[in-house]
Amino acid sequence: TTGAPSNSDSSAIVESMEDNPDGGCHIYRNGYYGSGISVVEGILEVNIIQMTSIQMTESQAENSLVDFVVTCQGSLPTDVCTVVSDPTCQVSKSVVCDPIAISDECLLTIRRSFEEPGTYCINITLGDDTSQALASALISVNGGEFT
Repeated sequence: TTGAPSNSDSSAIVESMEDNPDGGCHIYRNGYYGSGISVVEGILEVNIIQMTSIQMTESQAENSLVDFVVTCQGSLPTDVCTVVSDPTCQVSKSVVCDPIAISDECLLTIRRSFEEPGTYCINITLGDDTSQALASALISVNGGEFT
């Protein structure tokens, strides 16, 4: 406490400095601080409302194409990501992300390719700068058709 001012408030500061194991200094500031908060609505909900198998020509028959019609509520998304996983939704097989431009109503069609027949878990995520929302579906693709 050598060299410390003799008023009662400084003794607490000196004790804090001596208790600091790093030997550094503490800076105490008093006053009022302000901050601005912006509340944004965000993307509130995503729904897969339709799944349609796309008929292919014989030369394209090795892949099955499915169109997913998706709606959302809240703010309009700027990107969409589709994760195709195993039926338990645990092991990811592919991830595709694309920017999208929606100007009025949140209604979009997402086309995805499936290389082989099987059952898949589909996660579709719509996002913008401040939020994300997810919809999932289980789909069984069987040679160009699905259930």
